[in-house]
Amino acid sequence: MRALLADYARLRASEPVGRAVVTSVWGSAPQAEGATMLVSASGKMAGSVSGGCVEAAVAEEVRAAMARGAAKLVRYGISDERAWEVGLACGGSLEVLVEPAVSGPVLAAAEGPGGVVIATFLDGAEPGRSVSIDDSSPVEVTDLVRAAREALRSGRSRTVRLPVGGTDAGAFLEVFPRPRKLVIFGGVHVAAALVTLAHALDYRTVVADGRASFLTRERFPDADQLILGWPDEAFAQAGIDSATAVAVLTHDPKFDDPALMIALRSPAMYVGAIGSKKTQAARRERLRAAGLTDDQVGRLFGPIGLDLGGRTPAETALAIMAEIVAVRHGAAVARTAG
Repeated sequence: MRALLADYARLRASEPVGRAVVTSVWGSAPQAEGATMLVSASGKMAGSVSGGCVEAAVAEEVRAAMARGAAKLVRYGISDERAWEVGLACGGSLEVLVEPAVSGPVLAAAEGPGGVVIATFLDGAEPGRSVSIDDSSPVEVTDLVRAAREALRSGRSRTVRLPVGGTDAGAFLEVFPRPRKLVIFGGVHVAAALVTLAHALDYRTVVADGRASFLTRERFPDADQLILGWPDEAFAQAGIDSATAVAVLTHDPKFDDPALMIALRSPAMYVGAIGSKKTQAARRERLRAAGLTDDQVGRLFGPIGLDLGGRTPAETALAIMAEIVAVRHGAAVARTAG
């Protein structure tokens, strides 16, 4: 929905606008959960729910929802006779929630800074009701809140079935993540390659170092932000939230240890540090002696990066970025014990 805000404003300026959003997919359906299409009362469209396969049929469903003033869950798939008509004969199926308008909670989440999940009940006792859940509010941790925060951590919208109010209910968890960010402490050669790869994956990049000679625009022309300072100053300025990955690369304990003390206590989704297994074992002992718990130390990925067998700065950067992507998507990635 975020990508369609300008289209929404343009269409809404002259007529009512409804919405369709993919809530579930199976097989080879061409779009993922959360794919969104806007439809005006006169039939103008923006966005996509299937890359063109079912747009015309869904647009008619949205206009029908606008006419009756109520949402509806619609399914398209290979098992339906209509699949050949709407373009899903190649296989796969999808469920689409068609709504007579863009709800207030969805619009607020799309316009906001992120870190929010809009949970919309699809059936059960309160179909159509939406609940906003963020990644930090001290609310009662229910099954719905747990599921929403897990969806937010992965960055993927999804439909879940949960016991709500004494009955089983389906809820669509529409994720509005915080912008992804990579904070690198240590302006080394690997960092330059890492910035390039991170940009290709839509991460905002921040490079920090306490050494001015390592932190120049000539070395990092593409970094979004350069911060000269010690770890406490640098991380405070950069900001670390649940969408932030931290890579500590100086290979100097006077910088690395303070940086890791801060990062491992933060909500960062990923914290990795460069160094051999022997270096990592000694580092973990120092971190524990400095006051980190076993759980906090256990969050550390070190040696940093997946073992791809590469050795050049670009290959090391690829291994680091691959590990960050794997962690973000919940893939099983082994941390070195110690």
